[in-house]
Amino acid sequence: MIIINKQYLLGLIFIVLLGIGLIAPFTFLPVQVKNKAPVIVVEEPKKVPKVVKVIEQPLHDVVLPDFASIRDVKEKKKQFFAFIKPAILAENESILTLRNEVERLIAQLTLEQPFTEQEHSFVADLSKQYRVSKKFSLLRQLYELQLKVDVIPSALILVQAANESAWGTSRFARIGLNFFGVWCYKKGCGMVPSGRNVGAKHEVAAYSSVKQGVARYLKNINTNSAYMVFRTIRGQLREQGQPLSPEILATGLIPYSERGTDYVLELTEMIRHNRRYLALNVD
Repeated sequence: MIIINKQYLLGLIFIVLLGIGLIAPFTFLPVQVKNKAPVIVVEEPKKVPKVVKVIEQPLHDVVLPDFASIRDVKEKKKQFFAFIKPAILAENESILTLRNEVERLIAQLTLEQPFTEQEHSFVADLSKQYRVSKKFSLLRQLYELQLKVDVIPSALILVQAANESAWGTSRFARIGLNFFGVWCYKKGCGMVPSGRNVGAKHEVAAYSSVKQGVARYLKNINTNSAYMVFRTIRGQLREQGQPLSPEILATGLIPYSERGTDYVLELTEMIRHNRRYLALNVD
């Protein structure tokens, strides 16, 4: 049997407690962790897609003067009018030939002379082209044709072409030979305007020749119901034996542009300002 001395036991307990007291404070100290170096993430630069500018190819084989490169204003006007005027004169001449035939048939019908089968066919075909109702009597068809089958002064056509095409530099003039901003409504009939409203289906017509473009412009003015006032003014000038004044006729083109009266005023100002280049003659 082991007998433990009481004093020895108390001394042992004292030593143990003393050791605990010395060690304990250090057990609650925070553990210091060495700072790690920051991780730097290097982002790869975003690849910006290259924008490839597509050059729109002409929808025709006509070699156009580079009007945009002509810096001299007078020279540009001369070249522009000289380029487009032959087509205008040729188309007006064709219309005059048809008009003379219509007037001959009116005189023939007034004298109660019978029509040949060929003459009846001529009236029917022309009425279809110029949107004259076949339900009208023959004489009324002829009078309607007399009102519609008529020329437009070359001066007025020229300044409209200059105005609408920015003197031949517009996209529609260069790509589609459309110098008059004429619209079409069949998909693929021309060029889609860049600023066309959502849901709109119209295009700006494209032509294979300058002559075709001028012919479509004239047919539009001579048949579209929007220009009935224009045709009425022209008919009154004819009845009064007055020349077809381009300034007077321009007043009938208010519906041609959203600018309305301002557009007409601009056209008349262009006519006055460019008389020396237009070589105004009575058409």
